[in-house]
Amino acid sequence: MSVLRVIIVALDCSDTSDQVIQALDNLDLQPKTKTILCHVLPSPKSDEDVIADRPHQSEAILYQVAEEKLRQYQQHLINSDLEIVSGDATEEILRLANLYNADLIVIGNRGLKGVKRVIEGSVSSQVAADAPCSVFIVRYSPQ
Repeated sequence: MSVLRVIIVALDCSDTSDQVIQALDNLDLQPKTKTILCHVLPSPKSDEDVIADRPHQSEAILYQVAEEKLRQYQQHLINSDLEIVSGDATEEILRLANLYNADLIVIGNRGLKGVKRVIEGSVSSQVAADAPCSVFIVRYSPQ
């Protein structure tokens, strides 16, 4: 296997993310391997999409929470950067993979099955189908 120069690690800051980070231990990461930890925030909602009687977290708070979690993961990696973006998760992960000319995307799978998978969609499946590089899908298994 050739040396991995750039790896995009897509994290959603859930329990799945912990397993994705653990899976990195299975890869032969060299000191020169650049790891980009990324998180995609949902697109900002317009005033029409917001339900008035429910509390909403501001984008700044969501960004801060994601950044804090990614920095915790980053402590275990030698050569890494953070990317926190907003938009469609699949599109943004693929955009970052192209931008960084990634050799590998590492992404978790929430373990959705059947109708739930069809209704909610699978970001990992769509990324694998459209990625410009190899994709390592880490299957989520509740511990």
